[in-house]
Order: sequence, then C-alpha cells, then structure tokens
Amino acid sequence: MNVEAVVLDIDGVLVDVENSYRRAIIETIDRLYDEQIDNTTIQRFKDAGGFNNDWELTDAVALYFLAAREGMDSSIEEFTDTIAGTGGGLPAARTAAGESLTPADRELVLSRWDTDKHREIFQQLYLGSELYRELEDDEPTLDCEGFINDEPVLIERATIEALTEEYAVGVLTGRPAAEAEIALDRVGLSVPEEHRFTMDDWAEGKPDPTALITLAERFDAGTVAFAGDTLDDIKTAVNASAEDSRSYHGIGVLTGGLTGEEGRRKYERVGAVAVIDSVNDLPALFE
Repeated sequence: MNVEAVVLDIDGVLVDVENSYRRAIIETIDRLYDEQIDNTTIQRFKDAGGFNNDWELTDAVALYFLAAREGMDSSIEEFTDTIAGTGGGLPAARTAAGESLTPADRELVLSRWDTDKHREIFQQLYLGSELYRELEDDEPTLDCEGFINDEPVLIERATIEALTEEYAVGVLTGRPAAEAEIALDRVGLSVPEEHRFTMDDWAEGKPDPTALITLAERFDAGTVAFAGDTLDDIKTAVNASAEDSRSYHGIGVLTGGLTGEEGRRKYERVGAVAVIDSVNDLPALFE
C-alpha cells in the first residue's frame, strides 16, 4: 500500500480507552439511572453508527432506559438495530425511543432526559476533580481521581519514528482538543494543530469526510491512509473517496471495541482496505 499521508484516530488506536471513556459511560449510567451496561452494549451503539461522541452515546443509552420505563418494548439489540437502520446517532435514537410511546409518554421521557447532567458526571469521572476544575472551569461535585489516568499507550516509539520519518502524519479524533492534547503528550506524538481535527474543529463528526479531506488538502497528499477503531472511521475514508478525487484507505485496528475475526469481518463489510492487529503494524503494511 503506497500512501503519502497517514491520519490516526486516538482512542483505541494510540491509547486504550476501555477503562477510561468507556468506563465513564458505564458509571454515568449506573450513577444516574441505577442501570448496568457493559462494553458489549457500548459496542452495539458504536456499531450502529453516529456515536463518535461518547457524551452522545451516553445520552442515547440513557434515553433507552427512560423510554423503557415508560413502556417502550424493545431490547438493547432491537433499539440499536433501529438506530442503525434510521441513519445512526442521537437523532435516530430519539426517533427509535419515541416510535412506541404515546405523545404524553414521549414528553415525560424528554423532561427527565438531562443531557447536561450526563456530561457533567461523565466529565468528572473521566477527568477527575482537579482536571475537571481546570478544563471545565467549574467546581466538581464528585471527588475522584479520573479515569483519564487509566489509558495504556498502544503505539510504540519505533512506530511513531517510522511513520513520522516517512509520511505526513495527522490526527482525526472525536476527543475535545484539550483531551486530545493530553493523549498525544502521553504517547509522545507531536502533531501541529493544523494537522489535527478534534471535536472542537468540526461539528459533523465522523463519518462525515470533511475533516479527512481537509487534512489531505493541507498535506497536499494524493493518497491518504486513515487508521481507526470503529466502523465510522472506515466509513469516513469511504465517504472521502466518494467525494474527492484523492485516494483514501480506511484501515481497521483491532485494539478498540472491535476485535478478533468478527471485528475483522465488520471492518471489511463497510469497506476497510486492510485490518491490522495493532497500530504498530502500519509501517510494515505500507512497506
């Protein structure tokens, strides 16, 4: 595979977020709704599409439980299948939740659906009290260390050196900019701001291809590889190829929520040109 530029996702590619972002989703739902979910549930929402933003994924899970309490007769599997079939993301979740409820029950559910509270608790759990105070400019209500400290580095120094010596390297992530900076510092990858796209830089999020196409333009690269750990990452590359004359290669990495042969098949079904066990396999793939 010959490429001129390499774009990397952060979560599940550069750092492991099972015990940080995903744990924050699980514990936010537990604290606010006394409901238990696991990583399998989170992955079902991720696979449904449109949930690159973990705050919105938390909102969608909360919406499911609130609607179920008011009479929605759907399993998590049926709910996420409906989301996938109606465009993905939070708008599709709202549609799926409302379809089987009376207008009065829908209003009741939405009145109890406090997305600001979800974000407040999520960020305190993820950042910890001290960093929450600094980044959110608000006083925390929880006293916690922060799951952000539990993000093992997945990329090796040799991989960073091999990629940065041979290719233009960019980052495309659903993280807020400040949290992306923390992760990049942790792994030791220096990427100029103009070669990064974060949650703060484009409203649409993945799989919208705008950010990836913009990075290709900034690199003046005709062939771009994008390595990510979700189906939306692959779809971003596929959508970029459909909208732009350049070549974009979506590469699935099996160190996030998608793993093993099942993960490999899911990636391939949505258009991945390659599936690798780890980001550290990229240099050999390009050779």
